Amino acid sequence: MNSATKLAEPITPRPDERRWVALAFIALAQLMAALDATIVSIALPWAQRALGASDAERQWIITAYTLAFGGLLLVGGRIADALGRKRTFLIGLAGFALASALGGSAGTFAMLLVARAAQGAFAALLAPTALSLLAVTFTEPRERARAFALYGAIAGSGAAIGLLLGGILTQYLNWRWCLYVNVPIAMVAAVGGWRFLSGARGGSGHQFDIPGVLLVTGGLVALVYACTQVVSAGWGSATVIGFLAISAVLLIAFVLREARTRSPLLPLWIVLDRNRGGAYLAAALAIAGMFGAFLFLTYYLQVVLRYSPLQAGLAFLPLTVASQAGSWGIASVLMPRVPARLIMAPGALVAAAGMLVLTQIPVNGAYVSHVLPAEILLGIGIACVMAPAFNIGTLGVDPRQAGVAAATVNAAVQVGASIGTALLNTIASGATAAYLLGRQSSAGVIDQALVHGYATATAWAAAVLVLGAVSTFLLVNAGPPRPHGT
Repeated sequence: MNSATKLAEPITPRPDERRWVALAFIALAQLMAALDATIVSIALPWAQRALGASDAERQWIITAYTLAFGGLLLVGGRIADALGRKRTFLIGLAGFALASALGGSAGTFAMLLVARAAQGAFAALLAPTALSLLAVTFTEPRERARAFALYGAIAGSGAAIGLLLGGILTQYLNWRWCLYVNVPIAMVAAVGGWRFLSGARGGSGHQFDIPGVLLVTGGLVALVYACTQVVSAGWGSATVIGFLAISAVLLIAFVLREARTRSPLLPLWIVLDRNRGGAYLAAALAIAGMFGAFLFLTYYLQVVLRYSPLQAGLAFLPLTVASQAGSWGIASVLMPRVPARLIMAPGALVAAAGMLVLTQIPVNGAYVSHVLPAEILLGIGIACVMAPAFNIGTLGVDPRQAGVAAATVNAAVQVGASIGTALLNTIASGATAAYLLGRQSSAGVIDQALVHGYATATAWAAAVLVLGAVSTFLLVNAGPPRPHGT
């Protein structure tokens, strides 16, 4: 046995049926983490009233989750590499379930915020662990394509599923069930993970880069926080500029630190590889555009078209179906056969076409003629970007570092979602305000102004997706995936 074999984390072979059963539970855990970014959104007004939160405070129900999730992802990935993926997977599920139960039973606004932050922290443990489990378990090209197609479908449609499930639970049960629902999901995933995942252990003698942990966590938290403040304060506010500057300083210091330390938290060669770096950029730009669509469609359906929470959630269902079709019907079929960029770049362009359809939305209900076609194009297009991006983003990485590579993909997604939402919301708000100048305010005029703002922002979102297509075509040059060691 050579030294490389000794160092690498063992991959326990198992019959195909066990491997695919394990994938089902990994996917279930990832879906739980993905949908929790939006499942609470529709329940916000009810939670705010129940706990007596102000309008200024309510955003923290969302922000507490995204800050902890985005800020701790790289740390979570490194923990998975150090402790072992099965153990980390189970710890993450247990912690997420406990945090969800605490949030559902919260009697005060402060307790809910603590629970949401804890959810985000354990999601930062779960997300890279789930992805790295796929990376080390599925190495045969066709199997790997199917596994990453499922993961890409979850990434592309998890937020939409969260909106649908949140609408159902809020309308028919109670806003607290948007949190309680995670407990049975986590329990099922934990039992399946315990039974079917291999018992791979973590690397021995691993040392944590504590200064690197502090620098990257602080930098990512500052970046995500600055983006969340743009919605209320604007890009020119001292708070936003200050936290963006802090983020830049900390992240630059982190890069310098990682280039010099013997035990880096994030080995820079993982990011500097043109294919992995291109995949991270493509994922960030795709999700930036996608989350902009979620934001504007949510408001358009509920504020302009006056949909109920359940109706709004159901209206997102075609996007989820299209995402599944794009992942299984297109991405999983093509990934073993053609270079990734020939799937990702056209996928981004298809999603951009969906955004352009949304620029034509009228004030008076146009779901079938405008929203539905846009959702189908977006679902298929984003799925064709995300599945290969997750695959390429973890391809060719030593199993000992699969966790941190997976965390980097997830961090790119989280940063893309935060920046995209902030940027596109600012554009929409500015266009709405400009439309209202010189006009008398009335319900009809306000609706027209809102729709004008949404249309303007979706045009910019289309440009972001086109940029993603171009950057992918220029950077990603990997061929079809191959098994490790070949």
